[in-house]
Amino acid sequence: MFRWAIGIDLGGTAIKGAVIGEQEGIVTERTIPTDTASGPEGIVEQLAGLIAALKVQGARFFDASGFAGTGLGAPGAVNVSLGTLSYPPNLPGWTVFPLCDALQNCLKEKENLSVSVILENDANAAAFGEAMYGAGKHFSDFLMVTLGTGVGGGIILNRQLYRGANGTAGEVGFMIVDYEGAHVHAGIRGTLESLIGKERIVELASGMIKENPSAGHAVAELCGHDFTRLSPRHLEHAAKQGDPLSLALWQRVGEALGVGLANVTALMDIRKFVIGGGISAAGDLIITPAFERLRRSTLPSMHEGLDIVPAELGNRAGMYGAAALCFV
Repeated sequence: MFRWAIGIDLGGTAIKGAVIGEQEGIVTERTIPTDTASGPEGIVEQLAGLIAALKVQGARFFDASGFAGTGLGAPGAVNVSLGTLSYPPNLPGWTVFPLCDALQNCLKEKENLSVSVILENDANAAAFGEAMYGAGKHFSDFLMVTLGTGVGGGIILNRQLYRGANGTAGEVGFMIVDYEGAHVHAGIRGTLESLIGKERIVELASGMIKENPSAGHAVAELCGHDFTRLSPRHLEHAAKQGDPLSLALWQRVGEALGVGLANVTALMDIRKFVIGGGISAAGDLIITPAFERLRRSTLPSMHEGLDIVPAELGNRAGMYGAAALCFV
């Protein structure tokens, strides 16, 4: 029997959903803007409507008897067994919310659908997606790191998602790499996210330009001489054009990441790393210095099998992983 599922990626800006065949991958997908102002109940209604629409579309591609359920990746702390989502950082007004129960009830009441829902942290879902369909499909163990507004992660051990005792395993953004550093994230000094999160990258570039204005010419051209518009993408393009300041910035970002990965290798003997998220579009600008620092920061006995590879699924990884949870 051909199995299929719906994978949902709940974000603060958009809700992405797809019909995914276990063998075929994505066959159709939809994106809607997240109505954050409506609170948990309003977003649950959005999710229910999207799932209902995707289920109808899925029936055009697959037999209804092969439907395995819906997987939902969401930001914040997730209790998988209870189906609760706690304090999602980009969904204002949420505390601890029984998302699974609320969504399943809404599907019954408003859409007349009985659908099982599996809830998972969004970074974990992305890691599982890369494990099943992307860059990690040939790795037994690996850490996926997502580089974006924040720095997230998901751990795969023996081809299974490792959540930890309370569901917070893999939060590499909170790993401390500079405990006496000047930068603070979420009240913690010197975290990896405080060094290479999106805001910090832009802040670092702005500081480098202020120190040496003439060196920032290429970056200024790309952002229209309006540094309030400066983004990592501008810095990526400038570096790929050979701009020394931007190259130096990405060197620092990559090395900070490499230190974090070295800590993971020392602690867990994980030697494969998959790098995703929007900022990972910088590619080798980050990966090359990260790998060099990873090797320099680990013992020679830990070097065999070390590898850092780019993610393959892009912003679809969360949908793939959420759906794949329905197949295991």
